Amino acid sequence: MLTISIDYNQTMLHLTIRQLKIFDAVARHLSHSRAAKELYLSQPAVSMQIKQVEHSVGLPLFDRVGKQIHLTEAGQEMLHYTRNIAQQLEEMDAMFSEMKGLEHGRLNISAVSTASYFMPQLLAKFIQQHPKISVSLHVANRDAVIRLLADNSADLAIMGQPPEGTDMLSQQFMQNPLVVIAALHHPLTKVRNIKPKQLAQEVFLLREQGSGTRGVVERYFASHHLKLPTHMEMDTNEAIKQSVQAGMGLGIISLHGIELELEIKRLQVLSVDHFPIMRHWHIVQRKSKRLSTAAHVFNQFLLNEAESLASQIPSKRSSTK
Repeated sequence: MLTISIDYNQTMLHLTIRQLKIFDAVARHLSHSRAAKELYLSQPAVSMQIKQVEHSVGLPLFDRVGKQIHLTEAGQEMLHYTRNIAQQLEEMDAMFSEMKGLEHGRLNISAVSTASYFMPQLLAKFIQQHPKISVSLHVANRDAVIRLLADNSADLAIMGQPPEGTDMLSQQFMQNPLVVIAALHHPLTKVRNIKPKQLAQEVFLLREQGSGTRGVVERYFASHHLKLPTHMEMDTNEAIKQSVQAGMGLGIISLHGIELELEIKRLQVLSVDHFPIMRHWHIVQRKSKRLSTAAHVFNQFLLNEAESLASQIPSKRSSTK
């Protein structure tokens, strides 16, 4: 068993890798029982290990209020260092694998919800080509994806709008056209070259604050000196599509997310001035994170496959007929 011993002014902090993994699980779930289930341990065993970690640190790592637990300030710091240690261990394993010429390991991918329309297709092909690599995909909104990158829970992230700042690297790999969608019976389906002022009179179904698409919509209307139209917020693209189909309003969504609806004629893309708004999908990573062989291979795979995937998306012209 690997043990970490740190000497601070002759005070030894003894922690095992196993204890760090248990602490990380409890910190993620904020539950001893759920952590125990994940790690295939008994709840008393998890509780005992957390007590030993707290004893070694000399500070409480969790506040307990009734049945709920929360990380203390010391717990937050502990989580930060625990994940940095986990990252270093993964990088060490990846380095040795590279030296051995092996292509295996674990790949943690995080993606915004709109990317879930094409990521499974890509991952299926990637896994077929690289069966020794274990892949995990976590889908969330943009803010959550950025947090997963920041705390080292994700190796790479797929999103439309990369985060600002100098601690992240991003690379474009595919176009992401945003279009205005309506139900087939909507009056604007018969109008060509719809003006921004006309659009602003409609009711919209929009993503929640923090979504990359929401930010694009807000900037679009602001650039034409228009207020954001009357709207309802939806937390998923599926909810937006269903609501638009029901005639509740218009939506602005990635063309990648409506391929099926266009094919079966459930939605129509409107002819709007200054649309589609052309964005790009980005591969994002932390600058400080040394990518594993698996992550490098997946990054190159995305760049190679992007052109072929984009060619399968219906064009704006064919979808507005």
